[in-house]
Amino acid sequence: MVGADAQGGRNRREPPPSRSAAVGSPRPPGDVTDVELVRGVAAGSSSALADLYDRWGKRAYSLARRVCADEGLAEDVVQEAFVAVWRDPGRFDAERGSFGTWLLTLVHHKAVDAVRRESAARRRGERVEDDPATGQSVAPGADQAAIDAVAAGQVRDALAQLSGPQRQALALAYYGGYTQSEVALMTGVAVGTVKSRMFTGLRRLRDLLGPSLDDPAGNADDVQDARGSW
Repeated sequence: MVGADAQGGRNRREPPPSRSAAVGSPRPPGDVTDVELVRGVAAGSSSALADLYDRWGKRAYSLARRVCADEGLAEDVVQEAFVAVWRDPGRFDAERGSFGTWLLTLVHHKAVDAVRRESAARRRGERVEDDPATGQSVAPGADQAAIDAVAAGQVRDALAQLSGPQRQALALAYYGGYTQSEVALMTGVAVGTVKSRMFTGLRRLRDLLGPSLDDPAGNADDVQDARGSW
């Protein structure tokens, strides 16, 4: 396991240190790659993790903030993501894509999960009402929640049928808020390639989902709910 503790390394259950607390070798030059820094993290280098945070922390927070309404929750999401990198850097596979794309996907998943946990906590706090027709206790909005869950499942199934590059381009552009040029830079392809992937991905989604994709009150929100599975 690449993420296993190196002999004499830090306890992976401890949170990663801040930049000011990082010790060890001096900051590497700018030409040191993310992959090399991840290897440093795997070897127990807290300064390597701090360098990754310096490179990606702002973009990670920007993405988390777009998903989370609360600033504190967004900060927690970013912290959780970098703790995950510290504890198990072997989760990142350089052969499957860039570190930046992998990290932002991880941040996005954690942000969606955090929002869902917050929403679930609020729903549990709502007053339970009695259905006058059956006399049974039901939570407000239970029927709509069931409908939304089915719709989100349909979108999730459709997204799973897209190619990996198509899903990646759509996620970064539409839900990460990045421009096509930024997506191209992050994924290492030409802007024209990004445009092509987004166009073919959206066309494929439209074919799979049919008229419901055009419903302004329908699947647009469901795509955002389903994106946590990306």
